[in-house]
Amino acid sequence: MADLRVRSEQEELMDDLTLASDELRQNLDELETVNTWLGGYAPVLDALDRLRPHFPPGRPLRLADLGSGGGDTLRQIARWARRRHVPVELVGIDANAFMLDYAAAKATAYPEISFQQADIFSAEFQQQPFDVLTASLFCHHFSDAQLTTMLAQWHRQAGLAVIINDLHRHPLAYHSIRWLTRLLGGSHLVQHDAPLSVARAFTRPELKRLLAAAGIVRYTLRWRWAFRWQVVVIGEMVNE
Repeated sequence: MADLRVRSEQEELMDDLTLASDELRQNLDELETVNTWLGGYAPVLDALDRLRPHFPPGRPLRLADLGSGGGDTLRQIARWARRRHVPVELVGIDANAFMLDYAAAKATAYPEISFQQADIFSAEFQQQPFDVLTASLFCHHFSDAQLTTMLAQWHRQAGLAVIINDLHRHPLAYHSIRWLTRLLGGSHLVQHDAPLSVARAFTRPELKRLLAAAGIVRYTLRWRWAFRWQVVVIGEMVNE
């Protein structure tokens, strides 16, 4: 049983970049179902709604989803943009080639989405400019030291904003997802990683400390159902 007083340092099975199997494919399908039922996309879509007055005029919004996994967040963003007639160029960034292939196969109906295998710590990636960077259930995979560096870099790289959608480390969230994945007969991967994701996640004071350590002062931090944090780091192009 995890000690929820501090962030877990145990690695998730999905942290293995060589992972490529039918079980991983099933896990990605299950994660999309969980996110759909538990409002997992709302923090990103709500943030985009609030940022919309600041979108660049006369050209598509350029957005990259970091650690894009199965690409489900990007497909949700594409549907959001289509409903609002917002032109977008969406890029999924991931280091796992299997996940990129899976995501691309699921996104064939969305020509506005492309995918790129990249190391987010590389100079090549960091030199690419974007209006918005999103990170959904991605930050908890990293240590505090890594996150401090990453947050500072993302803030420099994103013209408008960085949108972070991640988990609230809380006993109710931990035990609920632990039992829910068992009751629904989830794969070994999801039964192992889902509660561990919560154990690796954040409290409000921890997020505030990480943002401060990264030198970020302009942001909003909101709790969203179910046990999600929505962090919107405001870029230099946004005048509040």
